[in-house]
Amino acid sequence: MTTTLAGGRAARRQTMRRIRPRRSPAVPLLVALWAGAAGVLWLWWDNTPAVGDRAAQILNAGRITGLLAGYLMPLVVLQMARVPALERRVGSDRTARWHAMSGRYTLSLVLAHVFLTMWGYALQAGQGLGDIVQTTVDSVTGLPDMGKAAIGTGLLVLIGLISVGGVRRRLPYDLWYHVHLLTYAAVFLTFWHQITTGNDFAVQPVAKTAWIGLYAGVTALMLWYRVLTPLRLNLKHRMRVEAVIEETPGIVSVLISGRKLHRMGAEAGQFFRWRFLAPGMRFSSHPYSLSAAPRPGMLRITVKAIGDHSSRLRDLEPGTRVWAEGPYGALTAQRRSRGKVLLVAGGVGITPMRALFETLPGAAGDITLLYRANSTQDLALWDELSSIADERGARLMYAVNSPGGERPDISAESLQRKIPEIERHDVFLCGPPGFAQSVYEALRGAGVPARRIHHESFEM
Repeated sequence: MTTTLAGGRAARRQTMRRIRPRRSPAVPLLVALWAGAAGVLWLWWDNTPAVGDRAAQILNAGRITGLLAGYLMPLVVLQMARVPALERRVGSDRTARWHAMSGRYTLSLVLAHVFLTMWGYALQAGQGLGDIVQTTVDSVTGLPDMGKAAIGTGLLVLIGLISVGGVRRRLPYDLWYHVHLLTYAAVFLTFWHQITTGNDFAVQPVAKTAWIGLYAGVTALMLWYRVLTPLRLNLKHRMRVEAVIEETPGIVSVLISGRKLHRMGAEAGQFFRWRFLAPGMRFSSHPYSLSAAPRPGMLRITVKAIGDHSSRLRDLEPGTRVWAEGPYGALTAQRRSRGKVLLVAGGVGITPMRALFETLPGAAGDITLLYRANSTQDLALWDELSSIADERGARLMYAVNSPGGERPDISAESLQRKIPEIERHDVFLCGPPGFAQSVYEALRGAGVPARRIHHESFEM
């Protein structure tokens, strides 16, 4: 591993606060989720006859898959409602993974519900499996709210198809993002069918009230945090582009000015979704991390040109209006549980790490930053990092490819050699998925507990 150390002279000593790691609400949330699912199963069981012919059994299977799908739908929306309790404590990337997993389960349950229900109806009419298509057409055209449910189901299938990994990687981000917003329409359209044609709610008015309350509550949270909160934030702070600075070839920093920006509640390590109101960019909203600690009148992001949106940032004119949503993310100092901290950045993942490197409290030698890049020319913000390290007495290390293109050795053994007592460190990690996974495995091999490896991906 090629390394360099900056600092070495006595740095300004910072007061180290007693650190109490915040407990993740993941376990209570999962308990609540499973408790709700158990309530749905009980509702189904309580309204299901003990005996029945084959058609009734298949219809009962269709009912439970439909109830579970209907229960998951508002939870899928909730996971992307940007509720602070999820964003700041669980983490945006973890919540996004929950959202993706819940979406897959929901779509599978919806398709099973449609197939089983239509098959059961066909059997009741004395028809066979081959008559499901006609039975479906008759149900859609003859039952209340089934037409809307069919459209909603079609939207869910479309969203599921474009979210498949191989398909999503080939689609422009903006196209994927805006089609994905049709989830709200799909949930709205399928909701009415659940209420009007579900026998479970007809005989259980309390359950019906709770069901409506679940959907209404999630809708209120979504409107508050995805619409009203960003509207209030942007009207209050009135952000504009102050300047665009080229850091290295292909990487630029955008300085954003505004009113009382320090009152936005942003912390080092967090990110916003940014929309620049310039020609060709007005309808694009992308997540970029803060690359410096928030200042009273200035925020900064540093972005690598890897797509249409990020490539256009270098052409932004000073004075361009900025619309932001956030702050989001849990990769902050509040995750810290130990006195010594290792920050690991890969490529443009340096942006949140640079902000944490500047702001994490600690004495000389407590903070170490390891920066991985292809070459020394790709080490963005290096002069700033060196100055911070020199002032604080922090350790600054880089790992770049050899002149022949050989990758540096970032293994458990090399980390143990370069960073004494690494197993006693908290580690903050940000970089491309493959890099992050390999470093995570090396850290675990070096003895760092999983609970002290803090990682967040902003590719949402």
